[in-house]
Amino acid sequence: MSNDAQYVMAIDQGTTSSRAIIFDHSGDILSVGQLEHEQIFPQPGWVEHDAGEIWANVREAVGQALARAQINRHQLAAVGITNQRETTVVWDRHTGEPIHHAIVWQDTRTQEICDRLAADGGVERYRSRTGLPLSSYFAGPKVTWILENVPGARERAEAGDLLMGTMDTWVLWNMTGGVDGGVHLTDVTNASRTLLMDLRTLAWDPQICTDLGIPLSMLPQIRSSAEVYGKGRPNGLLVDTPIAGILGDQQAATFGQACFEKGSAKNTYGTGCFLLMNTGTEPVFSDNGLLTTVGYKIGDRPTHYALEGSIAVAGSLVQWLRDNLRMFDSSAEVETLALEVQDNGGAYLVPAFSGLFAPYWRPEARGALVGLTRFVNRNHIARAVLESTAYQTRDVVRAMFADSGVELTSLKVDGGMVANRTLMQFQADILDVPVVRPKVAETTALGAAYAAGIAVGYWAGEEDVVANWQEGERWTPSMDATERERLYRCWQKAVTRTFDWLDEDTGR
Repeated sequence: MSNDAQYVMAIDQGTTSSRAIIFDHSGDILSVGQLEHEQIFPQPGWVEHDAGEIWANVREAVGQALARAQINRHQLAAVGITNQRETTVVWDRHTGEPIHHAIVWQDTRTQEICDRLAADGGVERYRSRTGLPLSSYFAGPKVTWILENVPGARERAEAGDLLMGTMDTWVLWNMTGGVDGGVHLTDVTNASRTLLMDLRTLAWDPQICTDLGIPLSMLPQIRSSAEVYGKGRPNGLLVDTPIAGILGDQQAATFGQACFEKGSAKNTYGTGCFLLMNTGTEPVFSDNGLLTTVGYKIGDRPTHYALEGSIAVAGSLVQWLRDNLRMFDSSAEVETLALEVQDNGGAYLVPAFSGLFAPYWRPEARGALVGLTRFVNRNHIARAVLESTAYQTRDVVRAMFADSGVELTSLKVDGGMVANRTLMQFQADILDVPVVRPKVAETTALGAAYAAGIAVGYWAGEEDVVANWQEGERWTPSMDATERERLYRCWQKAVTRTFDWLDEDTGR
């Protein structure tokens, strides 16, 4: 670490945009660079990104952040990377060119591959090793799909010419030189989302890789979440800057929220919604539809595990109202509309656009708007959209209690939707616990910055993260208990209406 290093940069490669954020020692933001990338929908249920576009955007975002902060690389102690998890790219190690668009975490095209694997041992076939059910959500089957569907890919992979990675691996490989010496690594948190890693050994499981037809030569090396992986490439803006932290986005937010105690939990409200609870240094395997995942691992210290409830659709439901139904021009207007009515008017919207994730894991479910009468107007629907995120969160919290026996006493929250105070109040009401937002809401990027900074000694360790964390706002429950249970009972009834919807003839 150079003597004039005063800041740490985080690269946050998200589902809709790539950002570079520079933080100071207090965890406050100095500057941000951000560029959105195209969402590609080749057919229903398919979601892709152009990995080349994302790498170009990452480079530009880094330039924007440095320019806006009026600093150069010499003032950066380290760079951390956080990323949309499960989104997977396969590329040629010699040319650096992806052989197919990145397949995004929301994509459901691999359901057939998952069904094929589940024919022997069911969807729980690998759970005892990976902590995960067989689901189109995870990275492994996405690689299988590319190898089976891109002409010549299987032969190239077996010849050792192809590499795979989640987006952290793709960004790191390019940042450290790409075809000219780029390091091919991932961290334990991202590896735990592939369906290919053994949770206890933190190594790739050769048998699962064989079952999925993925040559081990394609896979990145697995490292901890906080160590120096490599340095910025000679012809980039971050020459020789240590790249020293990687955390999948939800684990990064958990880290940034200082959830280091067993039983502490956070919920991130973004494109999807992700609730993670720290379960300590032993993995807790779920009987209630949750995922067991690596929370973080700092250098050679013990691995911390987490239970996770993954909700596929949260903020993207508001985007759907805006873009597909043209109900308003700006996402912020959803709150204005919702506030014009007292309640949801009996309407419930279950956003099973790509099936239901935790705790149901029903890939054949599809979205439903139920409870409609002539009384219901667009204000009620706007309210139902906000409420659906809070109800889905309660579904996950119930499952977490059943698995862990740990009662939630408060919920730390972050992500774009926490700006919506109506949603946050309703979340506190429907959970019957206080909901707390930190002063710095960018906890995902901050978590990656902390991991990188700890690795190079810029921060001493978790104690510095705890010291920096400050409460920004708090919402306390004020709803009558009878009303709370009535609303939630109706929600549960609405969820069942989405089951078994997928039509075998059309696949829709």
